[in-house]
Amino acid sequence: MEEATPHLYAIGIGSNRPHHRHGRPAGVVEAAIAALEKHFLLFDASSIVLNPAMGVAGRDFANAVAIVEAELSPEPMLVALKALERDFGRRGGKRWGTRVLDLDILAWNGGDYASRSLVIPHPGLDQRRFALGPLAQIAPDWRPSGNLTFRHKAFRLGRAKKVES
Repeated sequence: MEEATPHLYAIGIGSNRPHHRHGRPAGVVEAAIAALEKHFLLFDASSIVLNPAMGVAGRDFANAVAIVEAELSPEPMLVALKALERDFGRRGGKRWGTRVLDLDILAWNGGDYASRSLVIPHPGLDQRRFALGPLAQIAPDWRPSGNLTFRHKAFRLGRAKKVES
């Protein structure tokens, strides 16, 4: 029998709706990190940051990133994350709507990955300070794809935002 190879995943965690048990969005993110630790080997988690909502989601978000190890390939990992979202009460709805919990695979140690339901690294990662900042905090030297580390990507995004202002 072939032994499963463990993979490292960077998981983006977000919430902008209170939960009846976990409270405000920051409490939901803390509970989600604990849930990830129950299901996978948790290597590290960033601090929680508060961010303005993207699109028409309305309420501000609490965000963090966790690095976990799992013996799952990307598609089964996505299924496991969606099951965790449902456990927290997440239901389908508007793309930019409010959500109790949002879990995204931002990167993995397998490099580029693309299927009909999943693209890794996350397609919007390089434009999302709320993801790159926490990634640079806990995995600064990780190169998700290409030559740039998360630290370099976060620095470039910060410089680009200052130039736009």
